[in-house]
Amino acid sequence: MVRLENSAHFDCSSTACQEKSMKSKKVAFAVLVVILGMIGLGSVIADSRMKREVTFNKDVAPIFFSKCADCHRPNDIAPMSLLSYKDARPWARSIKEKVVSREMPPWSPDPKYGEFSNDCRLSQSDVDTITAWVDQGAKEGNPRDLPTAPQFLTGGWQIGKPDVTLQIPEEWTVKPGDPDNYINFFVPTNFTEDTWVQAAEIQPGNRKVVHHVIAFVVTPQAMAKRKEAESQGRRPGASSVMYIDGTLRRTKMDAPVNDDGCNTDGASRTRRGGGGEEAEGALLAGYAPGKGIDVLPAGTAKKVPAGSTIMFQVHYSAFAGSLEKPEKDRTRMGLILAKEPPDKMLITSAVANTMFKIPAGAGSHEVTACMTVPIDLEVVTYMPHMHLRGKDMKYEAVYPDGRRETLLWVPKFSFSWQTMYYLKKPLSIPKGTKIIVTAHFDNSAKNKYNPDPAKEVRWGDPTYDEMMIGWFDIVVPNPAKMLKPAPTGKAASGK
Repeated sequence: MVRLENSAHFDCSSTACQEKSMKSKKVAFAVLVVILGMIGLGSVIADSRMKREVTFNKDVAPIFFSKCADCHRPNDIAPMSLLSYKDARPWARSIKEKVVSREMPPWSPDPKYGEFSNDCRLSQSDVDTITAWVDQGAKEGNPRDLPTAPQFLTGGWQIGKPDVTLQIPEEWTVKPGDPDNYINFFVPTNFTEDTWVQAAEIQPGNRKVVHHVIAFVVTPQAMAKRKEAESQGRRPGASSVMYIDGTLRRTKMDAPVNDDGCNTDGASRTRRGGGGEEAEGALLAGYAPGKGIDVLPAGTAKKVPAGSTIMFQVHYSAFAGSLEKPEKDRTRMGLILAKEPPDKMLITSAVANTMFKIPAGAGSHEVTACMTVPIDLEVVTYMPHMHLRGKDMKYEAVYPDGRRETLLWVPKFSFSWQTMYYLKKPLSIPKGTKIIVTAHFDNSAKNKYNPDPAKEVRWGDPTYDEMMIGWFDIVVPNPAKMLKPAPTGKAASGK
């Protein structure tokens, strides 16, 4: 122990030194009083919050309606509804546990990278309110304090009344024990001119059996090619590396393997769809647990060419034997149309690797995919996609000046909660930027969702195969609205 008072360097025998020391002690004492006062004030605030009566109708229901109701409603993917006191009360202690641990509502991105407008995390005040409600006995409160439930909960549309509604032509039945199926339903738009879509909402008819839906825009030309292939006995999706298994596309086990799509030709693909084939067309809208509706930024829209057909690609699943009886579905989609062509058009694109192979038992198998941006553009959303062995995914950009930036980092990917992340501000990406998507897969026995750790795994439609797709929405100028160059020479002078 160093005794400073015995050091000549710290001698304070002079009057000036002693006065200075006394002043320092007074300042330190004053600071200590302020700190203790702040601590005491914080305790008073916390105590008052805990002592104030917290009820479901007045305090908790508004939180549930705004943060939880997308899934926690009747006949949806969550195990219980939170729209009424009667439904929520039996789950009170479990709710407290999940919100205190931050497991609910689900939000996976690392907050150090990107700011997102649909961040659904609860504030600490919300967590404290729910905790106090449970600790006080989970009281119902005055019925007059209960706010009105969101409109969509009664069967309406989150996007408002659609200008156009399209529905698959017939019901599809899923029976207990059925294997996964990807079923394509074709619905004509009957649009006589190019049409611009500002918002889209896909509503599964039965969320118990619909895992996800993608709506593709198939142009008249692409539809004609598809019909020609089918008339010749060729099945869309089949290729030298992929085969058709019932209604599912799967990569052949003996196909070439390319895990590092950034350094190996043929592994990475840039697509405007996401399912794997250009014949599917451009992606218009999608539904997946946790994704939300498709509302495009102001001044942008997606193009649906005249005469196009919408292909609803529906992934049906009996969810590992969870069904007790046959279930029927008839999915539909509502569209809000732009009144005129927008200045900017939005395109859904993706960077994907379709040629990877995950070894049996691998606990953290890395797969990469890359693309080089061909033009200046703006990125407005990200959406990682993998299956049951998906562990994490990262989006990065390497700019033309060599600077490398992490755009999105999802350290704990969940197949059950596939969110589209909407950037608060569009991200400008210059031409020549390299986009790198890196994913890891857990094919070990430690992964409780793993269908079979003993098997090697390749790309495929079913959940027991895998996918590696880094989706993102980009905004580019609308060619139809770009200004024509001013006339020159004779044309300008009229001669």
